[in-house]
Formats: sequence, C-alpha cells, structure tokens
Amino acid sequence: MSKKEKKEIVQKLNVRSTNVKSLLFSLVIIIALNMIGSRYFVRLDLTSEKRFTLTPATRLLLSELDDYVHFQVYLEGDFPAGFKRLRNQTREMLDELRAWSDFVTYEFINPTIAGDWERTEENYSMLVRKGLQPTQLQVTREDASSQQIIFPGAIARYRGREVSISLLQEQMGMSSENVINNSTQALEFNLASAIHKLTLEQKPRVAFLEGNGELEYRYVADVTFSLEDFYEVDRVVINGNPRALTGVSTLVVAQPLEGFTEQDKFVIDQFVMHGGSVLWLVDPVFASMDSLQMAPETLGMAWPLNLDDMLFRYGVRLNADLIMDMQSAPIPITTGFMGDRPQISMIPWFYFPLVMPASNHPMVRNLNAVRTEFVSTIDTVAAEGIEKTFLLQSSPYTRVVQTPARISFDIMERSVDERMYRDGPKPVAVLLEGEFSSLYTNRRSPLTELPAGFQRRDKGERTAMIVVSDGDIIRNQFDNRGQPLPLGYDRFLEETFGNADFILNAINYLNDDRGIMESRAREVRLRVLDRSRVNQHKFKLQLLNVALPVVLLLLFGFLRFYIRKRKYSKRIV
Repeated sequence: MSKKEKKEIVQKLNVRSTNVKSLLFSLVIIIALNMIGSRYFVRLDLTSEKRFTLTPATRLLLSELDDYVHFQVYLEGDFPAGFKRLRNQTREMLDELRAWSDFVTYEFINPTIAGDWERTEENYSMLVRKGLQPTQLQVTREDASSQQIIFPGAIARYRGREVSISLLQEQMGMSSENVINNSTQALEFNLASAIHKLTLEQKPRVAFLEGNGELEYRYVADVTFSLEDFYEVDRVVINGNPRALTGVSTLVVAQPLEGFTEQDKFVIDQFVMHGGSVLWLVDPVFASMDSLQMAPETLGMAWPLNLDDMLFRYGVRLNADLIMDMQSAPIPITTGFMGDRPQISMIPWFYFPLVMPASNHPMVRNLNAVRTEFVSTIDTVAAEGIEKTFLLQSSPYTRVVQTPARISFDIMERSVDERMYRDGPKPVAVLLEGEFSSLYTNRRSPLTELPAGFQRRDKGERTAMIVVSDGDIIRNQFDNRGQPLPLGYDRFLEETFGNADFILNAINYLNDDRGIMESRAREVRLRVLDRSRVNQHKFKLQLLNVALPVVLLLLFGFLRFYIRKRKYSKRIV
C-alpha cells in the first residue's frame, strides 16, 4: 500500500471520527436543551407590539387553574378573509393560553350544517339562548352574492358552569379591517375575563343605591343580570345607617331624582374613605321625553341633588347645561300622513348624543359609540393627589346650551346651522383615582351617634370612582311585551350601542384587583396594503413576488454548480 493510499485512509478515518463526534455533541446539546426546557418555561416574542406575550395578570390567572377550562369557538367555516384572520388569531391566542396551562383546551365548531337546515336552526337558537349574537355577512363569489350568518363568539365551560364570549368588537363608523383588528386586540382580555368569571370563588358585592329616586330594578335589569356572573348584586337603602354599605365593594348611584341628606352623604363619604369605589351616574339637569309627550316643548332645569359640594371635593364638577350634538341617536317622528296612516321617519335628536372614547384608557379602548340622553358637560377641579382621566366625550360638532334650556321638536323641522355646533368635544365621563379627602374634614359628623368600632377617616385609602353626567346611560329599553331589552339596544334602530360594555368595563375596573383590564391596552398595529398603489402597480408586484424568487433560485443553483466544479475538477495533463 502506497503512502498516498495510507494518507487517504487516515483522512477518511479522521473525517468519520469528526462526524461521529459532531453527532454525539449535537445529541448531548439537544438532550441538555430538552432537560432545561422541561424545568424552565421560556417563550420568545419577536413581534414589535409583543402580540404573543400575555400580561402578568393573565399568566397568574392561568397558573392558578386546577381544572380544565374548555372553549368552544364558533368560528369554523368558509369565511371572508377578515373573519379567517380573526379565527386564526383566536386559535393562536388559545394556543398561547394553553402553552401556559395544560388545563386550557379548545375546539372550533361550525354551527351551520350543510344540507340540514333544521339542525342548523336548532344550533342557531341554542347559541342565541346562551348569549351569542349572530352577524350577517354579504358574501360575493364569482359575481354571485349571498347572505351568510356566522356567530363570532365562543362558550367557555368550567366545572359545570359556562359563559358566552363575544369575539367581534363592533364599532360605529369603523371599517371592517379596523373592526377585525380591534377584535384581535381584545382577544386576551375577553378570554382571560371568561376564565376569571368561571373560576371566581368569592364574588365581590356590588350594590345599587335606593332611597333617592334612583332607577328601579326593571330599568337596570339587563346590566344586573350581566353583573351577576361576576358579582353578588344587591340593592341598599342607607337611611343614615353607617353600617349600610358594610361589605360592599362598589356602589352604583344610578340617576337619583331626590336630594341627598347630609347623613347619607356622610355614610357614602366614609365608604370612600375606607377604600370603597363608586360609579356615579347623575343627571345635573332634569329633562324628560315624557314631558314632550304631553306638551310641544319643555324646559331643562338644573336639578338640586345636594351632591355638588361632595363631587367638587373629590375633584369634579357637573355643569348645569345640556349638550346638543350633530352625532346623535335618531328617534321616530311623525313627518306626515298618507290617508289616515302616519308616516314615521327616524330623525337625529341632537339631545341624544352618541359619545365616543375620550382617551386610550383600557376601560374605553375600542369601545363602540355610547348612547346618552340629555347629557351635560363635566369639568375637573383641583384635588390633591387625585389622578383624572376623561373617558367619554361628545363629537367635535357640539353645542352647549345653558339652563334653563328650551327643548322642542321644532329644531327637527329647521335646517341645521352647522356654525352653531362648533364648541368642540365635551367630556361627559371621568375617572378619578387616588386617596380622596373627606368632605367632612374639620366638620362635625351629621350623625349624632356612631356605632362602636366605627373609625371615622379624613383621608382615604387609595380607591377610584367614575362620574358620568347621564343617568340614562345604564337604563335598558323594553320590548312590546314589557320585557327588558339588552342594555344599549335601540329598539327603533335595531342596533346595539356600547352602553353595556362601558358599564361592565367600569365596574370591572373599579373592582379589578388582578390587573386583567391591563390586557385591553394591548395594541396590534394594522398593516394594510395601499389598495390604490396595489392596483396601479399590480403587474410589477406580481412579477416581483412570483418571477424574482425563481430567478434568484436558478442563479444560486448555477453559482453553486460552477463553484463546486472549479473546486473539485482536476486538470488533465
């Protein structure tokens, strides 16, 4: 055997030995990484907006699961592109939840059974009974148009309990792309809220105040029913009893019509000082549509509720005025007769503004328009240590009318002078957070006797309250049989506004000791193609995306072949 052949054999053995060592080293690394991965859970999110990173509150919620939460998602079928994206994003979010907890399971279901309309109707009725609302789509295929009904929602189950989840966040005036994008942003919050709702063992107590002409139960029946999934809901009368609010987490003051006594104000004040939260839904001006049914016009008058000094102390002032807004809800008006039959038209009633979010706060982020009635403006005033955030506001086409304000249907018969509606957006809801100072600091208690053990405070624990200058915002309408309709549903327009979402978000925020509301602040940027440029350069883009990769692949193959041929070819002498 020549030296050359021996050398080649040694080289081959060295190459084989090196390959074996590399293989063994790779196996050791893989085994080590698997062992480390089994002990330590790490996920990398390389997206700029961290869309696949759950908030700490959601991760904590998942870590505390001790039984299976099963999601049935009704987003399966042949959908337009936007809903396919919502379906895929929902699947990805559920996968993310499942990555943090093995107790999360899910399935996607198509409620529409092809060729079996009877079973399909049964499925639709079952989903409506469980709280999911259908959405009707106009689908165009091959120059043919058809209607398609889908249920963009899910039902979560846990230990025999279940809750419905709406996955589509509809917003007035928003394009379909933005609606889908906003819906994907809210996925974590909606799914985490459902888990929180199902696993809640001890419900906080929410109380509706009575005794000052507040809305009766039937007017808040729908929101009460919705709150009972999260909270123990009660109705309380203070009547000067300092223990009346014991155990209450949040107090709801819904459209009082009678003045508050100093004794009741003192009890509410001390409730706030001890960390209780309050949702104030107060009309500073009294105006009613009932009055217009009796007479051609009525007056909006300032309403003496004896709350001005209290709210001022906390950092807010309700103004005795009325907002007229060109962006408003229409009402049915008789505009003529055809024979003996009245002709009804839906005409915007400027005293019913459709207010929109005034900030990017998680409570109102991506919130649909909220329907109000005879709403007033709000100002904030100096209050030490209190953070103030406006939540809702009127449109830029607003006019503020001072009281006493003449209210008449005559304005609907005249053409609108837009120059009179240039007062700009006016806030109608504000969030106050911090350590409030008592209204009764350095003052004698209005109660002659305080019970043993009652601790009066002049400076409160950190808490929050929300003040809204409209009591009708929480009032539900009724159908022809007198049954309450969903809050925010307008029976004349047959459209649902964002009232229920706002009220539920407000009370959830006031009680959110786990930070789940933080996930509503997530922003997923919508990266939409410029349609005009796409149509203008359609052929270039097609060529760039189809032909260029093939050309680059062929060029790479040719260069690789040429380099290998030069490297391994031998010169023939």
